[in-house]
Amino acid sequence: MHLIQPFTGLRPRPERAAEVIAPPYDVLDTAEARARAAGKPWSFLHISKPEIDLPPDTDPHAPAVYAKGAQNLAGMLAAGILTRDAQPCYYVYRLTMGGHVQTGVAAAASIAAYDANRIRRHELTRPEKENDRVHQIDALNAQTGPVLMAYPDAPRVDELLAEAAAGSPDVDVTADDGIVHRLWVAHDARTVATLTAAFDAMSALYIADGHHRSAAASRVAAARRAANPRHTGEESYERFLSVIFPAHGLRILDYNRVVADLGGLALPDFLSRVGERFAVASSSTAVRPQRSGEFGLYVDRRWYRLTIHPERLPADAEGRLDVSLLSDHLLAPVLGIHDLRRDKRIDFIGGMRGLGELERRVDTGGMAAAFALFPTRMGDLMAVADAGGVMPPKSTWFEPKLADGMVSHVLD
Repeated sequence: MHLIQPFTGLRPRPERAAEVIAPPYDVLDTAEARARAAGKPWSFLHISKPEIDLPPDTDPHAPAVYAKGAQNLAGMLAAGILTRDAQPCYYVYRLTMGGHVQTGVAAAASIAAYDANRIRRHELTRPEKENDRVHQIDALNAQTGPVLMAYPDAPRVDELLAEAAAGSPDVDVTADDGIVHRLWVAHDARTVATLTAAFDAMSALYIADGHHRSAAASRVAAARRAANPRHTGEESYERFLSVIFPAHGLRILDYNRVVADLGGLALPDFLSRVGERFAVASSSTAVRPQRSGEFGLYVDRRWYRLTIHPERLPADAEGRLDVSLLSDHLLAPVLGIHDLRRDKRIDFIGGMRGLGELERRVDTGGMAAAFALFPTRMGDLMAVADAGGVMPPKSTWFEPKLADGMVSHVLD
């Protein structure tokens, strides 16, 4: 099976796209989604967060929620808001956020390649989140949340995507947050064949964001494969919805941390303990780390610059990540925070909110200290994935984000 293939996408009519596309399902809670979709009957949030159309006390994982999503999808199809392309296509997808532009391709990626680790992961998944996506895919009989992936340096693929995006886009929408989403439908046989062959020549693809979506797609495929006596391997459930960008084009922002207490230590004792592993320097201005191994600490209305002692740097790719350095040399040994997934004393703040948000969380009394991190680099992510490693939770914050509803993959 090919690493990626074209597919017959389900997407909004171009003139209705602005009414449809919505933020990814997992960046909004139910209350935020309900507010965003108010007065917008065709918002894709009615499909991706269908609990907004049910009583406020509804469990978001109740069977009625998935059934409501399927009902809403059928309604958008019946109304002609969503239509399906007649032939398999690739979809060149360009995101523009201020001066940053990234161009990739929406494609159906191989489940077999995912299962064989040719499509590589770097993150553990949680069963309850996987189960949610399995139920959603089964109820809709479609994958509506694309997996964000990266391909290694491939100048020829970059050229092909630029050529396919040379004309006027088929969809051109500026979302509420100012991010511009453009889509070109690539159905020319030569372009499709050349892109397919170029990706087949790659040794691997890398999941950037969407580990639960890809894991759920694999589980759905396994179940349907087992239940299908006429299985051939060419079924649409053997592929999953993805948008793949060049690794050099993806933009990772810092993913910062705030903690609720200093582990029972007085501030001087805390700083002394930190100083055993980091050089600690007071700063008169907010500290945004400029290189790996450097951290900003905000505590008691003051900023400090922390720099890991060189002898503390491990040799392995996973251990050298800034998120790992902070966990292994400060959060765990000094504060006793060992489980980032479950410990209620820690919270995470995406870099889009800025250092001011770190100050606000501490100054308002809710948190005791904040840590600003240098962003994880794509090369580090790929090195960890190549080594079969696992990055700590909340290691990467990708911006801009894909829109739900731009194009979906139906499981025939």
